[in-house]
Amino acid sequence: MINYNPRDWFTFIFRIHRADTVKKLFPMFIAIAIYSCVIAWLELTFIRAQAERDHLKNISAMHGLLGFVISMLLVFRTNTAYDRWWEGRRQWGGLVNSSRNLALKLKSMLPTGHPAVAWFAHMIPNYAFSLKDHLRGEFHPSKFENLTEAELERLSAGTHIPNRMALMIMEKINELHRQQVISGDQLITLNTQLESFTDICGACERIKNTPIPFSYSVFLKKFIFFYVMTLPMGYVFGLGYLVVPMVVFIFYVLASLELIAEEIEDPFGNDANDLPTETISANIRRHVQEIMQ
Repeated sequence: MINYNPRDWFTFIFRIHRADTVKKLFPMFIAIAIYSCVIAWLELTFIRAQAERDHLKNISAMHGLLGFVISMLLVFRTNTAYDRWWEGRRQWGGLVNSSRNLALKLKSMLPTGHPAVAWFAHMIPNYAFSLKDHLRGEFHPSKFENLTEAELERLSAGTHIPNRMALMIMEKINELHRQQVISGDQLITLNTQLESFTDICGACERIKNTPIPFSYSVFLKKFIFFYVMTLPMGYVFGLGYLVVPMVVFIFYVLASLELIAEEIEDPFGNDANDLPTETISANIRRHVQEIMQ
């Protein structure tokens, strides 16, 4: 995720950031500029009759009507993608709170100096790192702290690492209950926090695995393409060759909105505008270990 000062206009306007859509769309800019230039040359060179020119100018009326439609579609597309991004942020905020609450309860319940305190101090943050990697389709056991060889082999043997991590934490808590280190009432209290871990994991998987419907995405891309491709035909007689930069700029605006929506609708990856799940996981580790020390 990009950290920035929203009041710094100069940086926004004149710097090309890693997430800037200009770099991604630049080859398309060249192709559309060439296409627009060819259309402008053909019409200005070979269409001389005023009647024919007036007939082609009527295409601009179609663009005026369709412009409102495409703007509504893009607004809906962007809002839908942002809702998914914000829902992902809410879920990771819930994971932060659940991790802290579980650490606070365990610290207060367990006897001072009990070996389980240090175990939970590492395993609770390990769950956050396992969820972060799971949502990215990755597995980095080197980011897990204080795992024994047996625990690491147990995790590596599965395909859903967060589930196995949560199971290990649940088994440890139940073992403490059998040893009468924690009471039955305390076990019920801790169970609420453990359930929230799985609920958060399921909500994040729902966001990641349910993209925008394919037909809608294809229709919007086709709509933008044909809208932009017909722009030079209607405006060339009023603008001349200035229609070339105008068409490129309109394509930049429309396509950029679609690209931004595509990037943020899956907020758990490594794109510049995705959620800082790596930083959030590191903060969970720092805060939990501070509580449990």
